[in-house]
Amino acid sequence: MFSNFLSLMLSATLMTLGLAVCALILGLILSMIFVVFETAKIRCVRNATSIFLTLLRGLPEILVVLLIYFGSTQVLFILTGDFIEFSPFWSGVVALAIIFAAYASQSLRGAIQAIPLGQWESASALGLSRSQAFISIIMPQVWRHALPGLSNQWLILLKDTALVSLIGVNDLMRQAELSNANTHQPFTWYGIAALLYLAVTILSKIGIALLEKRFTRFEREAA
Repeated sequence: MFSNFLSLMLSATLMTLGLAVCALILGLILSMIFVVFETAKIRCVRNATSIFLTLLRGLPEILVVLLIYFGSTQVLFILTGDFIEFSPFWSGVVALAIIFAAYASQSLRGAIQAIPLGQWESASALGLSRSQAFISIIMPQVWRHALPGLSNQWLILLKDTALVSLIGVNDLMRQAELSNANTHQPFTWYGIAALLYLAVTILSKIGIALLEKRFTRFEREAA
């Protein structure tokens, strides 16, 4: 019986990783959109985005998860009159991505502002358009400056995945609860869950260190 529950815990760990990676990808896209809107020349767009992000950062993460999962269903019911139940997994992905983007956008914006204006001017002198300069010259440096902040947000995102167990996603935390309910061994299963979370965190930190070395080497070669 122990081996069966252990294999379920490992499968739930893969579910947690899949959830976190999907939320990371969507969150990075959203964070770049937030940066564009927050630095827009149109004042009303800029102010509205700042207010929206401030509200997001002020809400408890669990409340965002519940609002996305239950609130979206209710909104659609009001608009269409049809009851549409969304996937708990993808609702969790969207909720975690929005939470991630609300904080990651600040890291990206700070990284963009850390790039000297002279580099934009040099790219323009070389005949590059603003979009070409941003993709070829600015973005590689932005990722290096933003990596420490984004790394911390990734580690927080990994832990926040435990919140989606409340909406029915069979992630690591929910599987630990189910295993405990069947065996009445809370210390064993929550302890195993803690070790699995730590293992994923350690592997993530190793991957982040390799990325930092790669960006550092790229910068030296470019210099």
